[in-house]
Amino acid sequence: MTKLFAALPVPSLWKVASVAFAGCACLFFAASSLRAQSQPGTVKTDMPDFARVRKFIREQMVARSTPSLAIAVARRGKILWEEGFGWADRENRIPATENTPYYVASISKSFTATAILILQERKLLNLDRPVNDYLSTTRVSSPAWDASQATVRRVATHTSGLTTYAQSYYAGQPISRLSADETIRRYGILFWPPGDHFDYSNLGYGILGEVVAQVSGKSYADFLRDEVFWPLGMTRASLGIGPGLEPYAAVRYSSQFGRQPQAESATPGASGIYCSAHDLALFGMFHLKAHLPGQKAILSDASIDAMQNETVDADGDRYGLGWWVKANFFGYRGVLGQGGTDDAQAWLQLIPSEEIAVVVLSNTGDTFSETVVQEALSVLLPSFREKRAKAANIKPPDQPTAAPPSPSLVGDWIGFIQTYRGKVPLTFAIARDGDVHARLGSQLRTLLDEAQFTKQGLMGRLSGDPGTEEDTGPPPNVMDFELYLHNGVLNGAVTVSGRPGLRFGTALCYWVELKRAAPTK
Repeated sequence: MTKLFAALPVPSLWKVASVAFAGCACLFFAASSLRAQSQPGTVKTDMPDFARVRKFIREQMVARSTPSLAIAVARRGKILWEEGFGWADRENRIPATENTPYYVASISKSFTATAILILQERKLLNLDRPVNDYLSTTRVSSPAWDASQATVRRVATHTSGLTTYAQSYYAGQPISRLSADETIRRYGILFWPPGDHFDYSNLGYGILGEVVAQVSGKSYADFLRDEVFWPLGMTRASLGIGPGLEPYAAVRYSSQFGRQPQAESATPGASGIYCSAHDLALFGMFHLKAHLPGQKAILSDASIDAMQNETVDADGDRYGLGWWVKANFFGYRGVLGQGGTDDAQAWLQLIPSEEIAVVVLSNTGDTFSETVVQEALSVLLPSFREKRAKAANIKPPDQPTAAPPSPSLVGDWIGFIQTYRGKVPLTFAIARDGDVHARLGSQLRTLLDEAQFTKQGLMGRLSGDPGTEEDTGPPPNVMDFELYLHNGVLNGAVTVSGRPGLRFGTALCYWVELKRAAPTK
């Protein structure tokens, strides 16, 4: 199962971004009511009729109480439609526009991958060298696998062996703030053999953000501003939103907890960027090789192709360097940057063969943003519209029945969870009928919930206290196990999440190792 988590912007980078960006705030935001005809790529000709999409957006926003949404649609190097709907800030009645910066969550990965390719073209790094070669003060590591096989390319394609990581910092929460080095030391663990399989990791792109900084000699925020945003004409994009810029950015609204305070990311390379719909369309057009007159060629066309074409299997889809790739997106090859949390949604959908980019941003977690993307594409592409309509009538396949455990897994297992604080004893008793009883430390023996088995592994969930409250929040924590049998040893990861119902959330992973218990005499 693909695991999608988003984290939010590190204090030092947040401040750098805000200082660098603040001087331009008045110039770029005070005239937010102006349309963007003077920007590159905004000449509007042969305007398609998006009235039906506009009506759909307004109806859905009312039905779902969506605070705001911004959209931009471009084709062949020209923006055909861009508009904001609703309130960027409900309480202060600040309307959303196409120039409003939104939190774009994991679309940040597309920017980080772009930065990595820039450095490769300058011969400052090599995608196929170990990522540790570009980290000076800390390293990714593994209790079982060769860390030198975790190359920059594998980190960028989520195949390095890193796994789930989600950490956001809100004011007043009882979770410690870690430096980038300490984050990598605690959580930069290779849980799977590098190159073995796809496992979506925010930490991987957080590490790549550190690589950009260390290789370039600039902060990650400064590199993005100097080498990506400004050369592409993106004057409403920044890493984080700093003091003085809050009035111009969309406030984030959780469907469960309402208006959210500003948050900071433990992995800004994965999910730290704010950007307007207009500017994200400019970024999309660059990656469609539009060669706009106001944009610098920060990457060669060959590198753009490599980002989209050098892909790995990603649980049925494909993943390139910072992009999701779908071979048959209702008849077209789709390239997607996407991110979301419960208080933001961001979509950048490219159809390279048609030179189309569609951007949809929202300041809440409502997933109807995806439908808006498809509605806009349906206006531009009749064949897309027809195939999409036919697909809506196709019944999804039945879910496979649960498999019993293989004989190699049945029995008693004893071992530990390795956290940064030390080892926590762990035992599993796997029965032939699929029941798994677990005991963590001195806590009571309990049933592993939602147990699922593969030929050589198992997954399941329990509630417990791994002793990492300063990182994962007060117990009991949700603990999701993903383990595989290697040479007679069950090892892998346990993802520890914050207690359900807390406003802030985490998903942090620790090494698990279990061996067969000695038979009772």
